[in-house]
Amino acid sequence: MENRDYPGIVPPQYTGKEVEADASAEWKDDNEAKGFYETAKRRLLYVNHWHKLAGLISARFQLIDSNGTEVERSVEKGDYLRIDIPGPGSKEGDGYDWVRVEELSEKEKDNIQSIGFRVRPAKNPFGKKNEPAHFYSEEATSSFIVTREGKKVTAAIIDRNIKPNDEVGSITDAIRHTAIGMSAIGAFSKLQWQNLADGIVSQKD
Repeated sequence: MENRDYPGIVPPQYTGKEVEADASAEWKDDNEAKGFYETAKRRLLYVNHWHKLAGLISARFQLIDSNGTEVERSVEKGDYLRIDIPGPGSKEGDGYDWVRVEELSEKEKDNIQSIGFRVRPAKNPFGKKNEPAHFYSEEATSSFIVTREGKKVTAAIIDRNIKPNDEVGSITDAIRHTAIGMSAIGAFSKLQWQNLADGIVSQKD
């Protein structure tokens, strides 16, 4: 699998595991592809609707702004994503896992358009502890990218440097993070991201 990082947001892989998923849709000409790029871009940035794209077993994502308020809009740098995954929630995360948007970039060059954002495990903005409330360690990142190259539109999701988060105070959370982290590194994470990528470039309304 070769996913070109036109927005320049994917970090190098240096520890742990990596997971990649992608899906593409091809159109009859560049103008149709340009129109669909705008649709795929909107699907990418409205994370509150991701579960509708990814299907029944998907985690649910809620966009939280930098002030800790639930919002219904496209994602912005500095936002939090509150994640409700199937199964028991994180004690430190008040029942959720948390990531923060640390980069957002859009590039256009020649006959290429591309937009993407990167998230990293974050502390619970409503909590008291300064440690990641997530089953992955803070070295891990997830990058979400939509690209149009000529007549083809691609959605790619790239996890880098993923390891279970074992730096937590709660024994319950430590066990949870190890169990879910190892599972997510394998089948669930790949399935979740593949279903989301498929949904982003689906030609169905």
